[in-house]
Amino acid sequence: MEESKVRFAVVGVGNLLLRDEGIGVHVAHALQQIDIPHNVKIIDGGTSPDLPHYLKDIDKLIIIDAVKAGGKPGTIYRLHPHDVNTESERIISLHELGLEQSLRMMRLIGNEPKETVIIGIEPKEIDWGTGLSVELQQKIPEIINVVLSEISPQLPD
Repeated sequence: MEESKVRFAVVGVGNLLLRDEGIGVHVAHALQQIDIPHNVKIIDGGTSPDLPHYLKDIDKLIIIDAVKAGGKPGTIYRLHPHDVNTESERIISLHELGLEQSLRMMRLIGNEPKETVIIGIEPKEIDWGTGLSVELQQKIPEIINVVLSEISPQLPD
């Protein structure tokens, strides 16, 4: 049935053992606890998002990751893959190489989504530990709303 086809994939990436570096995974887990439309797949990508393995024939890929861009901790950025290109001096994702390689592989095998958006969150603490900083913990509901806004304008009525 076409209606149940996965159209959107949300991939949270990060290392849960490095505090704020795990924000993407924390948000993915929070999204799994709420009512998400059936055409949205939520994936805990951990530290090595193997996107070509997880995703096939999706319209939109939304990646959630810690991003160091020099802003205030908890700042939310909406980026595209070219914004985290390792050859540029633009914003740097903490997983830029893995993401860039996965996206390139998807493009090479003809499995690239129509659109890819990266929701980046400025970390406060990247150090050993399993909990998020207070600043990032408080931002989770706002990050969820940003992710849902990437999906909801395109959901059928």
